[in-house]
Order: sequence, then structure tokens, then C-alpha cells
Amino acid sequence: MKPAAARFRKTVYDFYKANYRPMAWRDTRDPYRIIVSEVMLQQTQVSRVVEKYPQFIKSFPTVKELAEARLSDVLKAWQGLGYNRRALYLKRLAEAVVREHGGKIPGEREALRKLPGIGDATSASVCAFAFGRAHPFIETNIRSVFIHHFFNGRQGVADSLIMPLVEETLDRKDPRNWYYALFDYGVHLKEKFGNPSRKSLHYKRQSPLTGSVRQARARIIGYLVDKPGARRKDLLACVPEKSRFIPALSGLIKDGMIRESRGEYSIA
Repeated sequence: MKPAAARFRKTVYDFYKANYRPMAWRDTRDPYRIIVSEVMLQQTQVSRVVEKYPQFIKSFPTVKELAEARLSDVLKAWQGLGYNRRALYLKRLAEAVVREHGGKIPGEREALRKLPGIGDATSASVCAFAFGRAHPFIETNIRSVFIHHFFNGRQGVADSLIMPLVEETLDRKDPRNWYYALFDYGVHLKEKFGNPSRKSLHYKRQSPLTGSVRQARARIIGYLVDKPGARRKDLLACVPEKSRFIPALSGLIKDGMIRESRGEYSIA
């Protein structure tokens, strides 16, 4: 390892040792529980996941119980996390694991990638945190750390420039703690300096929730979780921006999240 890379790793680990953030999913190597946390953490604040994760695990303690659960119950447990499609993918993932892997979550990255809702970053995270297997990957906190340390003052930094540095500095003996250290350090940098990932070529500002199709979808799901068998006019009334109603409703039906029968709508 080059001296600069060694100094960088020491900086990250020193911060981690002094500022470790305890979280329930960091106390387990159960692949199922780690997958649940990783899917929850996609596009959701850690503070919200800290609150919802134990409740979800209590409701669905094993992959088999999640696979056998009603989608309406899964979506009800998911309320407050946003992006309900992730809950659908998580349930489909559980069903695939039971159907194709005998209820045992695979430890190989390629097999993980084939599961619903699991991409490059999540598959590598699960490999590291559940199985201790080292694969380089980039997500928002990792991107922030490397941009801050190696590309300070530059704009439009491509992931293709960051990835070789991720590979070079990766602690292959202990990828689990190394990635946790990068996550914690990345959060610290954002709090201290603003978000370094804004200098990334791939940075996209999240669109506002208010008045969006995403908000309309969430309102419809929230209504049906509590009141199955609703009529179309009831669902329309719960959506603030009426022009978003049709795209939201048709999208939910297409995704297989809700169904219509004789003019009544319910969770699929």
C-alpha cells in the first residue's frame, strides 16, 4: 500500500475508534437482518431506520416469516420509511430466498445481485457485513470520504476515478469494520464541511416530496393499509395534488402493490 493510502486508512480508523456509532444491525452477522437494514437505509435517514428496524425484525424475525407474510402487513410495518417499493422488493426477496435457496441467504455477490431490490452496493455490503467478504463498492458516504481526501477542490469527480482508490485502500482482512468506519467518517464530513458528494459527476438532488407522484403513492398505500376495500373517490380524496393521482394509482397497480376488484382497491 502506498504511504498516502496508508495514512488515509489510519485517519479513517482513528476517527471510527473514537466515534463509533452503535446500531442494532451492527451487532449481528445474520444475513437476513443485515439485508433488512441495508434495504431500509437506501434513501432513508439513519435516525428513522434506528427507530423502525427493531419493530420490523420483531414482526418478521426470519426470512421465512417475511416470505409468508401478507404484503399489507409488510407495508404497514414499513410505514414511516418512505419508498414503499422497497418493502415490496424485500418481501419478494424473501420469497425468492425461500423458493430458490432453501430459506438460506446466499453469501456470493453474484447470487445476491439476482435477488429483488439488491444492486451492486447492497450486495457488496451484505458480503462484507454478514460474511466478511471484501468487494469494492461506492455509495454516498464512501463517495464523500474519497472526494474530500483525494479530490478536494475538484468538481465533477467520476466514480471511475474513485473506484481504484476504494480498491487500493480496502481492508480485505476486515471489510466489515472498514466499511462501517467509512460510513461513520462520511457522515462526520457531511456535518462538518457540507456534502462532498455534491462534487460528484453523478450527484443528483432529490426531488421534493410535496406534490410529487411519490407522495401520492405513499398516501394511497397508507390509506389502503388502514382501510382495505376503498373506492376510487376515497383514494383521490387522500392525495393532495390531484394531477398526480392517475400516475400514482396506475404505477402501484403495475408494480403489483395494489389491486382493483369490482371498483374496490386493496393491497395486493
